[in-house]
Amino acid sequence: MITRKRLRPPEERALPLQNLVTAALDDMKAVNVRVLDVRGLTDIVDTMVIASGNSDRHVRSIAERVVEKARAAGLRPLGTEGARDGEWVLVDLQDILVHVMLPRVREFYGLEDLWDSGPAEAAVATPAVSRAAARRRRISR
Repeated sequence: MITRKRLRPPEERALPLQNLVTAALDDMKAVNVRVLDVRGLTDIVDTMVIASGNSDRHVRSIAERVVEKARAAGLRPLGTEGARDGEWVLVDLQDILVHVMLPRVREFYGLEDLWDSGPAEAAVATPAVSRAAARRRRISR
């Protein structure tokens, strides 16, 4: 079996696409936007952008705006998944994957924890994580 390696885009091409995505997210008032560099973790994509919307309609609208901005810039998205339900919409822009989710779905799947390879940041624990940690402490005693 022969596998083809996807050629990595130069930084000059990836950065404008990332700026386009973050501008579209900002236009639609997406909340808690995180940009993760996953080049060292996977060959599928270079960057993941994770954002939240306040409702399923807001999540769909944010994803639609990202697709519109990409098409206006001459880029053709490879696909969009989850737009019908609106809890988690994935937009594949080849070099960037955009995940737009409801906050409860985002907390449940924890994509930032799975894919973040950057330096450890001081983060405030969410109540659900704190409750789980407290439960583990009670059980281990």
